[in-house]
Amino acid sequence: MELNESTLQSLAGYLQQTLSPDQTVRRQAEKFLESVEIQQHYPLLLLHLLDKDNVESHIRVSSAVTFKNYTRRNWRVVDGTDKIHAEDRITIKQQIVGLMLKSPEQIQKQLSDAISIIGREDFPEKWPDLITEMVTKFQTGDFHVINGILRTAHSLFKRYRHEFKSQQLWTEIKFVLENFARPFTELFNATMDLAKTHATDPSALKVIFSSIVLICKIFYSLNFQDLPEHFEDNMAIWMTHFLTLLSADNKLLQTEDEEEAGLLEQVKSQICDNVALYAQKYDEEFSQQLPQFVTAIWNLLVTTGQQVKYDLLVSNAIQFLASVAERPSYKSLFEDPATLSSICEKVIVPNMQFRAADEELFEDNPDEYIRRDIEGSDVDTRRRSACDLVQALSKSFEGIVIQNFSQYIQALLEEYSKNPTGNWKSKDVALYLVTSLAAKAQTQKHGITQTSSLVNITDFFQSHIAPDLQASDVNVSPILKADAIKYLMVFRNQLPRESLTASLPHLVRFLKANSLVVHTYAAHTIERLFMVRSPDGGKPAVAYTDVQAFAGDMVNNLLEALNHPGSTENEYIMKAIMRTMSMMQENVLPFMAQLMKVLTEKLIQVSKNPSKPHFNHYLFESLCISIRSVCKHSMEAIHQFEQALFTPFTDILQQDVQEFVPYVFQMLSLLMDYHQGVIPHSYMVLFPFLLVPALWERPGNIPPLVRLLQAYIEKGNNQIEAEKLNGLLGIFQKLIASKVNDHEGFYLLNSIIEHMPHEVVTQYTKQIFVLIFQRLSSSKTTKYIKSLLVFFGLFAVKYGAGNLVNTVDSIQPKMFGMVVERLYLQDLQKVSGHIERKICAVGVSNVLTESPAMLQSYDTLWGRLLQALISLFELPEDESVPDDEHFIEIEDTPGYQTAYSQLAFAGKKERDPLGDVPDAKLHLAKQLGKLSAAHPGKVPVLISSALEQQAQAFLQQYLTAAGVQLG
Repeated sequence: MELNESTLQSLAGYLQQTLSPDQTVRRQAEKFLESVEIQQHYPLLLLHLLDKDNVESHIRVSSAVTFKNYTRRNWRVVDGTDKIHAEDRITIKQQIVGLMLKSPEQIQKQLSDAISIIGREDFPEKWPDLITEMVTKFQTGDFHVINGILRTAHSLFKRYRHEFKSQQLWTEIKFVLENFARPFTELFNATMDLAKTHATDPSALKVIFSSIVLICKIFYSLNFQDLPEHFEDNMAIWMTHFLTLLSADNKLLQTEDEEEAGLLEQVKSQICDNVALYAQKYDEEFSQQLPQFVTAIWNLLVTTGQQVKYDLLVSNAIQFLASVAERPSYKSLFEDPATLSSICEKVIVPNMQFRAADEELFEDNPDEYIRRDIEGSDVDTRRRSACDLVQALSKSFEGIVIQNFSQYIQALLEEYSKNPTGNWKSKDVALYLVTSLAAKAQTQKHGITQTSSLVNITDFFQSHIAPDLQASDVNVSPILKADAIKYLMVFRNQLPRESLTASLPHLVRFLKANSLVVHTYAAHTIERLFMVRSPDGGKPAVAYTDVQAFAGDMVNNLLEALNHPGSTENEYIMKAIMRTMSMMQENVLPFMAQLMKVLTEKLIQVSKNPSKPHFNHYLFESLCISIRSVCKHSMEAIHQFEQALFTPFTDILQQDVQEFVPYVFQMLSLLMDYHQGVIPHSYMVLFPFLLVPALWERPGNIPPLVRLLQAYIEKGNNQIEAEKLNGLLGIFQKLIASKVNDHEGFYLLNSIIEHMPHEVVTQYTKQIFVLIFQRLSSSKTTKYIKSLLVFFGLFAVKYGAGNLVNTVDSIQPKMFGMVVERLYLQDLQKVSGHIERKICAVGVSNVLTESPAMLQSYDTLWGRLLQALISLFELPEDESVPDDEHFIEIEDTPGYQTAYSQLAFAGKKERDPLGDVPDAKLHLAKQLGKLSAAHPGKVPVLISSALEQQAQAFLQQYLTAAGVQLG
């Protein structure tokens, strides 16, 4: 693309179209931009456009966002394919920091993220001067520039908080600290001085404190992996400033907004995080400073109001106390009963209160309420932090804590009983306190997994929860109803089975509740209860017989719940539908017409504008269960499903709804699995489309496309024209060139070897092997070798062991000897999976006994290969991986494009291609028997001379079991 005014105007026009409300216009523009982004100068045009003052601001911002997404998709070089021209890379890195610093804040944020994306790949090796360029800007005194640099540094360094430890990471952090830490500390000192100087200037203070927020966040990132020497040496400077900031109370920084946290709250909140990090990880170095912070943060907690804007601050402050309380070395700070009582009275109970703001959230923004509240995802709320503090204190002082809080719980419940309508909030707090005291450990998947022996969960359920669940009016006291349902959900693994099954009819009634939170919690709890296992970990605790009496109501109410305002795409309800159908198995058949009507209507509706990924996923899972449940009992029903689903599927493929295309491919595979004999024409017309290279460019398409092609090859091997095999092998070639997708390439190749007619495949055999060895020589990984050995095994069984050896040797004389020494002998033990190991074992058995070359050219390797085979049978899998393979990363672009969402209920049942060989050990014994008969006296000599004594003993066991005697 040319760097000129005409091209810039054209690009601006397409960016404008990507903002169009008309879906057709928007998609066409997006497709065009996607098609030209690989051209040279495209990223530079975006940078030029966002830098033009005479261009409308929304176009400039759109250009910045497009550039950021472009770098996310393309900057990383995957499998040697570089989608960005080398000159463009150099120019971008030369210009982007300067551009970012002079841009308006909206654009600055996008470019800052883009620098972080580029830095993740290139910094520091390919971009060593980035830090130097950033640090020099600290001297400018211009806080627009300084904040731009700090924002970029934060974006660049925050990944240190979650990266795995590695030498590469240590090297990078060391480089950053050597070049950044000292000027960074000097900047903090200077900024704190400026805060004093401008203490009466509101506009200057806001800019200065926005810098301090970023400085505090960067401090957290740089200190997360280990305590750097620089920060240990300068701890007094940083901690003195942190203490000063915790007690700062400049009226000019206070905001009138009761919900949005101001800069001062953000600073204090981050400092609480920073000192909690030090208390948890560096307690020895931090121990002298700690008491001051406990005092400062305690004072902060008892003087901070209940307004929503303080929530994150209070939450982080309580989390700091919790992190200190659970450390045995700080136990003395809390062991005084008066201290514990004070914490309970002044910190925990006040911050568990259900405020007017919480009630507003429950009614006006129920989705956000659910996100914060359900099964421990309320990490940043006061209640969650107060609960964590209770649990931290209980680790050291369980008896005292429970005794202390029991008095509060009793008083709260008595208060409620005096006036249930007016004092319902007292019961709400009591329920939360009981949950906090009882829960010792919990997970998202299983709810509470460990409880305190001092709290009787079942008695409390019977006395205080069951009455709320049994109340006839589902719309009265919705918050207490939600609390009761949540209690049942989180303690589902501790409550007796009778309590769970008795509660289910009531949960079904609650699906009709007007409150979005109540009917969502009811659906979620139904789904969770169906996943509970009996105490011995065996059968599900709830079976169809437990719901049979009200199964019709359950299905009806779940489907009707999708009609509640705000719940038309409720992921919890759709997941409950999925789980209910799965639990009912064939008993769902009487309701199938009703279910399919709603599910297909939903599919048509959401495919127009997919916005709820989890809802969509469970919708497709539910459709898969429908197909499995019905077609298992009536194969003819497949045509009814095709009639219902092919129209929406066709629309999705034609409209290229990227989010749904992988799902459609998986469902087509599932439908095809149920066809007997010839594949219908409606499927075969789609086949050429599946071979189009553009379709394979999207990483998210690859696994489901491979699965679909496997279905075509298995079911319609005689319907696929010979010339189409060339296209299939082209896809195989593309896939094995990629470290990420090479195993998918082998899945495809193995299907071709297993099912396609030999006479069609044979002409390509040598070409296939050449491609395989080319990739092996250029990039050898454990995953690739494991896939390769399985392929060799399958080829030896289906095409003959002699053919395998001869084909390898036709590429290079004596090459199969290298294959045995460098692959079989070194890596056979690493093959994983029962069927995969069996294929390898049978294949090696055949190579040993059916290939003449193994007793002639390669006779010195015969015994060693047999030894490796016996080790495969008798030793555990070798799971070791070379050091340089631990951190092979897969592209982590957010969204559907690369995140392949596999449908559990569309999965292909694992099938053994060697079903006619029941036992690989017996197969080896019988094959050796045949070989011995053909070469009398030779085989026992080879075995005794080559095998270790223990291996000989194992082999004798196989021979005896097979009734074989070697002559």
